[in-house]
Amino acid sequence: MAAGYSQLRADIPWPEVVQRLAYENEKLARRPQGHDGEYFVVCTLYYTPRESGFTFERGFDATPVTKPGLGGRRYPRDFLRSVKKEGFGRIVTPVNGRHYIRYNGGGSFAFASHPTSGGGVLVDRYSAAIKSTQGSLRHGAIVETSSPEVQKVFGSTRWKIMDTGGGLRRWQIDCYFGEDEPLGPGKLQGRPRATTFEYAYANARILD
Repeated sequence: MAAGYSQLRADIPWPEVVQRLAYENEKLARRPQGHDGEYFVVCTLYYTPRESGFTFERGFDATPVTKPGLGGRRYPRDFLRSVKKEGFGRIVTPVNGRHYIRYNGGGSFAFASHPTSGGGVLVDRYSAAIKSTQGSLRHGAIVETSSPEVQKVFGSTRWKIMDTGGGLRRWQIDCYFGEDEPLGPGKLQGRPRATTFEYAYANARILD
């Protein structure tokens, strides 16, 4: 499953965002042609955290702990918290050729070969997730976003909706950044070190 669903970024002013999304999409729906494959969305980010970044020196709780499914192997406490939130994490030392841990739900983890979603292996700066089908904005759709900020942060304007998540909002597209160490401890764990991006509005057009 794609991650970033369970704890939405606290810095995003969600009441204001939800109001803006509803207003803009109502305007599109009122056109003679309706949405016609075009939506006004908010783009957010999720990523795959690397264990290597979770150190005491950087302010993390790096106490080694184990969880069900890890076969007694121990990992930094904050790293496992981040895996639970983001869905997957890259470990320093592979286990049976597997370089990742995934969160299975119910407090249980497992080793994995790749970060995956309902649509297959996640692709950096291309895979994305939405709450549920919203018109032609659906699982499997290819979407083009027009947003200078999204283009700058991800180097991409084209996304494939590969997963759905209950914690996401209507008209929200959660874009997969790729692997990175976390930006910092606390709420900064939800951001990769390479960017401070929180969210950006975009017009999204369905291409396929």
